[in-house]
Amino acid sequence: MAEKKGSKDAGVPPKELEKAKGGGPEKKSFMKRFGMPLAILVFLAVMLLPTPAGLLPAGHRMLAILCFAVVIWITEAVTYPVSATVIASLMLLTLGTAPSLKPVAAAAGKTIGFGQAITMTFSGLSAGGTILVGAAMFLAAAMTSTGLDKRIALTILSKVGPKTNRIVAGMIFVGFVLAFFVPSTTARVGCILPIVLGIIAAFNLPLQSRFSALLMVATVHAASIWNIGIKTAAAQNMVALGFIEKELGGGITWLHWFIVAAPYAVVMSVVLYFLCIKLLPAEMSEVEGGDATVKKAMAELGPMRAPEKKLLAISLLLLLCWVTEKTVHPISTTASTVIAITLMFMPGIEIMTWKDAQAKVSWGTLVLFGIGISMGSALLSTKAAMWLAEWLVQTLGLASMEVFAVFAILAAFLIIVHLGFASATAVASSMIPIMIAVLKSLNLSEGVVEGMNMIDITMLLQFVVSFGFVLPVNSPQGILAYATETFTAKDCMKVGIPVTIIGYILLLVFAKTYWAVLGIF
Repeated sequence: MAEKKGSKDAGVPPKELEKAKGGGPEKKSFMKRFGMPLAILVFLAVMLLPTPAGLLPAGHRMLAILCFAVVIWITEAVTYPVSATVIASLMLLTLGTAPSLKPVAAAAGKTIGFGQAITMTFSGLSAGGTILVGAAMFLAAAMTSTGLDKRIALTILSKVGPKTNRIVAGMIFVGFVLAFFVPSTTARVGCILPIVLGIIAAFNLPLQSRFSALLMVATVHAASIWNIGIKTAAAQNMVALGFIEKELGGGITWLHWFIVAAPYAVVMSVVLYFLCIKLLPAEMSEVEGGDATVKKAMAELGPMRAPEKKLLAISLLLLLCWVTEKTVHPISTTASTVIAITLMFMPGIEIMTWKDAQAKVSWGTLVLFGIGISMGSALLSTKAAMWLAEWLVQTLGLASMEVFAVFAILAAFLIIVHLGFASATAVASSMIPIMIAVLKSLNLSEGVVEGMNMIDITMLLQFVVSFGFVLPVNSPQGILAYATETFTAKDCMKVGIPVTIIGYILLLVFAKTYWAVLGIF
């Protein structure tokens, strides 16, 4: 039963996960109950303000929608897919009736019109990032459907031994390996949770034991860390890459991302290991019967079946395509992933059927991604993001600072903002366009170093978007694990706060050392 639960939950949006765990309407918090009225009031208040000098009316309306989105995402008044449809409706109504973006046409009384408004609202659904996220969901579905993800995890755990510290290290390593093959954080954690719960049950330990909390917290935080280390490990990375490609005119290959991010993720994994062992010590130093439990689970899986072998071959070939992108061949990450998914359905291969796959893909999450990208693009095209960025630059005095100081301030800003969100996708959709606008504004300001590497610095800021360590509700995988009742919010914070602080310090250290050597700073 636990295995089915993990597979079913994989890729499900956080609000739907909470509802599935019993968090129905009767358990809604005050903020959830009044989140929608509050969001509407904030939207109307911003709309009724006079349009500031230098801001287009359409940009003014997009800022109102941004404020609405932030409130509704923070309060979780509705599910994320529903929030996406509400945001889309607001964009259609406000942009369709807004004065044209062209000054001459606007002076003549022309509006943007609903034709262009529809394009602006739904353009994100066809963005490369959204397509890659969709393909990644199918790949994750294939992993859970065949059980290959579970086999990989159990194979690693079978090698670590029964000592508690080695099991923790094994769980972190499982998160690292699966990040290459399962491009969905929730799917990865959904795969690992049944294994952890099985280990706990086999040792006759209570769910609320320190050992349970230790394993679960290490698993969740390791997943977040390797969202940073691997480009295709997290869907929110695709949101940022979409903005980078569209607004900065450049892309980031899988290998370049890995070279920049993987060493940082490795160091963070080591930090996580020692913090977990120190701050959440288990009741025992060795788990009696641990090897036998893992071996029994492996035996239950039986020998590797044909679908698993085919999926492993395709996954390894896909990984090779990602690594050699733009060095050996010109095929993009998105294109190679779509081709790999197509192969899975081909006659003679048939790793899974479409009926099996569609039940495991969170279509609502895709809608959220698409609309989130559309909102960010509209903030940029209406110049609202640039106006807000200039305000931030002036307020914080960024124009007179060096690039390193700007990065340090913006990274800290994103960490603080993330505390209010339960979705890294929401953070990326709303904040990365503003970060790009800030960097563009700085590049035009006097006294700032010319030739600033905006693409790579935006990538580094995207790393911070995965800093959902402090509270379980700061990430979908955190909510999924929290529902197992194996750890408390206090347990999560006990490790999450130090991980966040050390992670931020390491960002600055890497910026002055390794990333400086790579030419980013």
